[in-house]
Amino acid sequence: MNAEALILSPLADADTLIAEMGARARAAAKKLAVAPTNGKAAALAAAARHLRAGAAAILDANARDMAAGKAAGLTAAMLDRLRLDEGRLADIADAVEAVGQLPDPVGAEIDRSTRPNGIELVRVRVPLGVVGIIYESRPNVTADAAALGLMSGNAVILRGGSEAVHSNRAIHAALAAGLEETGLPFDAIQLVPTQDRAAVGALLRAQGLIDIIIPRGGKGLVARVQDEARVPVLAHLDGINHLYIDAAADPAKAVALAVNAKMRRTGICGATETILIDRAYAAPLAIVDALVVAGCEVRGDKAVAALSPHVDPASAGDWDCEYLDAIVSIAIVDGIDGALAHIDAHSSRHTDAIVTEDSAAADRFLAEVDSAIVMHNASTQFADGGEFGLGAEIGIATGRLHARGPVALEGLTTYKWLVRGSGQTRP
Repeated sequence: MNAEALILSPLADADTLIAEMGARARAAAKKLAVAPTNGKAAALAAAARHLRAGAAAILDANARDMAAGKAAGLTAAMLDRLRLDEGRLADIADAVEAVGQLPDPVGAEIDRSTRPNGIELVRVRVPLGVVGIIYESRPNVTADAAALGLMSGNAVILRGGSEAVHSNRAIHAALAAGLEETGLPFDAIQLVPTQDRAAVGALLRAQGLIDIIIPRGGKGLVARVQDEARVPVLAHLDGINHLYIDAAADPAKAVALAVNAKMRRTGICGATETILIDRAYAAPLAIVDALVVAGCEVRGDKAVAALSPHVDPASAGDWDCEYLDAIVSIAIVDGIDGALAHIDAHSSRHTDAIVTEDSAAADRFLAEVDSAIVMHNASTQFADGGEFGLGAEIGIATGRLHARGPVALEGLTTYKWLVRGSGQTRP
């Protein structure tokens, strides 16, 4: 049965669609698990060529999505996530090709040992199997997730948001052409052919067919996935990221990092949402003024509001808000102890940073902040798999199990034990 020919009316049809896609993905995953590194790299290089060759069609599809998004009243931040141009599309193609040049994690040896009885134990990396990715707005996720899944030996089932439906289909067509050209299983990269929400529910119920679900999107999507999934989930809910300006911060660095961390791209999960300033820091107004000049709305506690008429009073909810917009909350804190206490109470454990020239303060911050990514004198906007040298990322994980931080090739593998003996029997 052709999955795209299925008509989704009752829930059973969604389950039938996902069951068929999952079965085909499972068969493809078995072939990918033993595919040679150069074969996977060749498929990604071919996919990158098709992305470049199909640029006009992809950008035309994206223009349709952008027009629909504007008509639907999407926010500026959401439209920024959705938008493709020649430069962004070139970056997507480059990232797909770059993933193929990364070390292949499949079969990599983690460790080995020999027991006193002569049995040799080796742990090696193996693919997870079939990965379901549910995401919103960002068409680049279609390419990133597919490339990372392929190179790590996993089949992927992609379910993009309705905002990017035309862009996702055009990008998927280029990726599929790369698979077809190089002889890897066509079903290794599948795009759910419907925007019916029932298909999401079917994905979440597909235990035995899908090994892990990775949601990328807003809090509502991720919460739904975590609440309803019957398969493991790798996710983060919010990017409530903090930038702490220590008393020993260099003023020029502090201003530059505050503006970049908040304003470079406000709609990404690595954007800073709260700035904490040490009460002993000498130039807090310069930070506020620089953000205002950059077009940022500033909400502050009483001490910050007293600095400038351009600061609006912060509400209790501001300290727990992922704005994803040109809005920032700023608080004055009593040194690093105050910063650590505020972060512990309000951080989403995604990314938190300190600006300081005091190495002892930096070391303490790095050691005591319990987040997936902790930074010193760097913009939180670097919380990105590509910037970490991972080629791309399938998402940022803030939990403690399996993978944490940017999830790339290694994060899409598990391991198995290989045991070699010479006839030993257990007494």
